[in-house]
Amino acid sequence: MSTLLRLTAASLRNRRLTAALTMLSIALSVALLLGVERLREETRAGFAATVSGTDLIVGARSSPAHLMLSSVFHIGNPTNSIRPESHDWVAARPEVAWTIPLALGDSHRGYRVLGTTDAFFTHYRFGEGRGLAFSSGNAFTGERDAVLGAEVAARLGYRPGQRIVLAHGAGDVSFIEHDEQPFQVVGILRPTGTPVDRSVQVPLRGLALLHAAEQDEGDPLAAALHAGAGGDDTDTALTAALVGLKQRSAALGLQRTIGEYAGEPLTAVLPGPTLMEIWEIAGLAERALLGVSIMVVVVGLAGMLVALLTSLGERRREMAVLRAIGARPVHVFALILLEAVLLTLAGIVVGTLALQAGLHFGQDAILSTLGLPVAARWPSAHEGWLLLLVASAGTLIGLLPAWRIYRHSLADGMTPRL
Repeated sequence: MSTLLRLTAASLRNRRLTAALTMLSIALSVALLLGVERLREETRAGFAATVSGTDLIVGARSSPAHLMLSSVFHIGNPTNSIRPESHDWVAARPEVAWTIPLALGDSHRGYRVLGTTDAFFTHYRFGEGRGLAFSSGNAFTGERDAVLGAEVAARLGYRPGQRIVLAHGAGDVSFIEHDEQPFQVVGILRPTGTPVDRSVQVPLRGLALLHAAEQDEGDPLAAALHAGAGGDDTDTALTAALVGLKQRSAALGLQRTIGEYAGEPLTAVLPGPTLMEIWEIAGLAERALLGVSIMVVVVGLAGMLVALLTSLGERRREMAVLRAIGARPVHVFALILLEAVLLTLAGIVVGTLALQAGLHFGQDAILSTLGLPVAARWPSAHEGWLLLLVASAGTLIGLLPAWRIYRHSLADGMTPRL
């Protein structure tokens, strides 16, 4: 076996350029396959981790998926708002342990502004029940205080004590800036890998006073955007509310009760089933992306097959010499097959290490661009099965050129073709 390995290594060195290119194509395809799979896994985990401690999400009447995407993940815009009285009614229910009111609609330099209360920092949970923590500063105590997510502070270079200006409109388009009523940064949260990192938290009362001041000044656009806020300066229309229950078994009953609320049409969403619905919607794109990466792997392995088959004609005399010095047909067969196996394994190893290096040095860029904390780690059990399938496919592909060279006789190899 050691002699066969030495012969295989010598043969690959003799064709090192072709072997290197073949191995590189397999490595790139493996890196792409694992990268897509890693992003898919982290996306699912990130979505599930965002609301790990929430039992219900209550908002205006709409589809559960839309309510969850707009209020929790800040994707899209809410169709309507709910009155503060409706939130107070939910919070007063005997089944409810706590609520976190949420108000969206403003922004700061492309980042969402989230109006909320101290309950957000006390009860919000992500991951496996982890709570929010501050890297500097503290939660807001005044009406004009603001707490920044980790990405907002890092990208914009903010520190506690600086002043920021809010604006109407979500995303990069801002309609009206509140230049005369800035907020002061009092705290910066640690990274969570959730939309919290890309948001600015301010007190609900501060938002209410901000919008009320604009309406007092006769701003028709501000009045139209926040018509649901009511006349009380301490109230503002809410986008949704996160609800924690004393007992999770009461979730279904409270969901029905909220759906029958007479004050205004409300929707209560169970996060778990709604996440499954969202993944069913996104499943087609997810499967298409995985299919593309699999096809790239197939193309890489097909390139190896072409390279091995092309080299057979050039190596007929080499094989004949081996047969002449005592190598049996099975040895020649094993030599070609072993080349295919080594090229495939080398491609898998290099591709896996390349992905690890890319994630290690590029995880900050991925976090800021996609909002996903994709850390460098060794392949999971599922990814290991994918790599095993790639190795098996490479071995099977190597059988064809190995079988063809096996059939060449010594006389055929020594006979020159005209």
